[in-house]
Amino acid sequence: MLRFMPVGDSMTIGSAGEHTWRYRMWQHLRDTYDGPFAVVGPRDTLHDKAADAPTSYEYADPDFPRAHLAGWGEGWLHMAPLIGEAVRSCRADVLLVSLGLIDLGFYTNAEQTAENVRAFVTEARTANPRVRMVLLPVIPNVRAQDDPPFGAQVTLFNELLAKAVADLDEPRSPLLLASPPKSYDINFDTYDGTHPNASGEHRIAGAFAEAMYQGWDVGEPYLAGTA
Repeated sequence: MLRFMPVGDSMTIGSAGEHTWRYRMWQHLRDTYDGPFAVVGPRDTLHDKAADAPTSYEYADPDFPRAHLAGWGEGWLHMAPLIGEAVRSCRADVLLVSLGLIDLGFYTNAEQTAENVRAFVTEARTANPRVRMVLLPVIPNVRAQDDPPFGAQVTLFNELLAKAVADLDEPRSPLLLASPPKSYDINFDTYDGTHPNASGEHRIAGAFAEAMYQGWDVGEPYLAGTA
C-alpha cells in the first residue's frame, strides 16, 4: 500500500466549507491509481476562520480520508521539525508538499527558506530512508503580483527549490519538482488572490498528479474539472 501525506500551509489545510485540493487528489488517486493506497497524516481538520484555529470539520464533502500535515500560517520553517515524527508515526511513503509562501511572507528570505527545505528532506529521510517527495513551487499569488520585491523573493526561492531538488534527488528516495499549475490565474482560481477556490483546488491537485504520472508512472493524467 502506498501511503500519501499532504503537507502544506493554508492552501492545503483549507478552511470551513471547502473541499480542499486534498479531496481532489484523493478522488484522482481513487479513480486512476492501480493499487491500494491511503492518505495519512497526524491532523484531519480544516481551519476555522472565525475561531482562527484548526478546529473545523465542516468539509464540503467530509466523506474522504482527511488526514494531512498542514496548518494555516505554517511553512517550511514550521514543518521541518515536525516531518520526521509525522513520517514515522504515519508510515508515509509519498509526501505531497506545498509550502513557502508563508515563510517568505513573514519568517525567512529565499536563501533561508531553501535551507529549511533541505532540513525538511533530511528529517523526512531519517524517518523513512525510502520516502518519496513531490515539491510544489510557490504558485502565483496577489502579493507576489503587487509587491515587486516580494515577487523577486518568490522567483529566487523557486529557483533555489529547483536546485535543492536536483541536489538532493537520489534513487532510493526520489524527489520531484512539480510544475506550477497550468494556466493558474489568481483572478479565477482563488477567492482572495491566494487561497484556491474549486478551480484552484483542481489545478493544484493536477500539478501533483502530473508530476507523479510523468516522473513515476503513478496514476494517470489529471482530468481537470472532475468533480
